[in-house]
Amino acid sequence: MGLTEDLVSWAHEKKCLKAVESLGRNGFVAVYCPSPQQAFDYIAAEAEEASSVGFGGSMSIAGLEVESHLRKMGKEILNHSSPALSRDEKMDIMRRQLTCDLFLSGSNAVTLSGELINIDATGNRVAAMFFGPRTVIVVAGRNKLVDGSVQDAIERVKNWATPPNSKRLNFNTPCASTGFCSDCNSPDRLCRVTTIIERKPRFTDVRVLVVNADLGF
Repeated sequence: MGLTEDLVSWAHEKKCLKAVESLGRNGFVAVYCPSPQQAFDYIAAEAEEASSVGFGGSMSIAGLEVESHLRKMGKEILNHSSPALSRDEKMDIMRRQLTCDLFLSGSNAVTLSGELINIDATGNRVAAMFFGPRTVIVVAGRNKLVDGSVQDAIERVKNWATPPNSKRLNFNTPCASTGFCSDCNSPDRLCRVTTIIERKPRFTDVRVLVVNADLGF
């Protein structure tokens, strides 16, 4: 890397480390990963003891390309995102994700004060993030960090995560066309369930990997 890239990476590292420190104070197991490879290695190691692994539909997790590795390890993969699945099959997998051994998800936003903010259309992903699975690993790229309030984080999700997600999922929403949130009332509206995880849930082992790379939306 050149000098500019080094300095940008250094600045992002400082913000990642601040988020890790805050998440730790809030009870989460938080780990700084200098690159996506470290996040991949952490997940692979934690999956050793798991029989079933659930995927929450996260582009951050997809970007790590960990699913094929876990299949080779012989893990039962619970991923509802396959287009070949019927609606009933998808629903069955989403319900089974709530009791899997290891659940993998991204986070739409993470404040530097250590809160996880997410917005779902169905709620299956966020539900599994705080109760049910034995272990939850949340991967958050540096682009998800918000130096501000919870409301700032919600606005980050609606302005930067929801429009591309709606377009990716072929939802017929205004933001999928314009790229901007209009607080719509569309039948395909993605913003239906908003969760703020302020502290580690009492009975759920939540690990947060903060990665010094842009991952997902």
